[in-house]
Amino acid sequence: MRVAATLSQYAASSAPLIDGHGRQISYLRLSVTDRCDLRCRYCMAEDMTFLPKSAVLSIEEMAELAERFVARGIRRVRLTGGEPLVRRGIDTLAMRLGAMIGHGLDELTLTTNAMRLAEYASMLAEAGVRRINVSLDTLDSAAFRHITRVGDLEVALRGITAARAAGLAVKINMVALAGLNEDQLLPMLAYCAANGCDLTLIETMPLGEVEADRSDHYIPLHHFIAPLRHAHAIHPIDQRTGGPARYFAVEGSSVTLGLITPLSDNFCATCNRIRLTVEGRVYMCLGQDDHVDLRSALRDGGDVDGLIDAALAGKPRAHDFHIERKSTPAVARHMSATGG
Repeated sequence: MRVAATLSQYAASSAPLIDGHGRQISYLRLSVTDRCDLRCRYCMAEDMTFLPKSAVLSIEEMAELAERFVARGIRRVRLTGGEPLVRRGIDTLAMRLGAMIGHGLDELTLTTNAMRLAEYASMLAEAGVRRINVSLDTLDSAAFRHITRVGDLEVALRGITAARAAGLAVKINMVALAGLNEDQLLPMLAYCAANGCDLTLIETMPLGEVEADRSDHYIPLHHFIAPLRHAHAIHPIDQRTGGPARYFAVEGSSVTLGLITPLSDNFCATCNRIRLTVEGRVYMCLGQDDHVDLRSALRDGGDVDGLIDAALAGKPRAHDFHIERKSTPAVARHMSATGG
């Protein structure tokens, strides 16, 4: 089989992915584009400058690098962006990566804003994707339009419905935003219960310059979930999905609740992730600028595995996110440039 032969070829001269702190790296987040069809206020500036075509990896190059990582021990790959479903050729990439499931790869997943999900849900299921994350911060149409600047809530909800109909498990990712969606937590929990979705809450992260001061809308999750704790008891459960969330059962609800707390409760001790950007850069940490450039090595016949080893050796123990009024971002690049 072509897949098995390719992985065997790369694995023959490749060591397992162990970082300088002894953590085994088994999870690759692959950004397939820095572009997005929304302009969420906490994520992007309204007037963004995106990478030129010559600077981004081709679909073939992404697939080859993903195969190299799987040969070295990556077990989960998540396709991210920007918005991955705006990338031309995303179906070809998903099918090629999905062919590795059972041949070193355990799981292929995707994070999306759901604006194009109705069109692509069946393709994702055919490629072997079994679960996806959908970024959805509110169920209020006006608030959704305000937060995303251009989005239509009904389009996103139709996408989620199509994904569930295609057999995909859906987890909603909701960024906690003081003054914008604090009143939406209980409605979102009810929506998830009614539609067979789980829910993960995320603190806003200081990545990239945006027009607003993020500290105006930062709220620690232990404050954001206060209305939920008043209505329901929540209990920690032993569940892992390869990411940084801690999971809880919600009494009286079928929804599994995840909490991602990069600011109020650092989650780096068990980090098992590495990020490959659309321009072929491996960032050792979401919150730092150090990186290696695999694109040049791949195109010029350089030592790709040697650069990956250098990235692993330089991976920090933890990020140093902080958020203060009028503070500069932790890093200048936007989340869309790195991949969620």
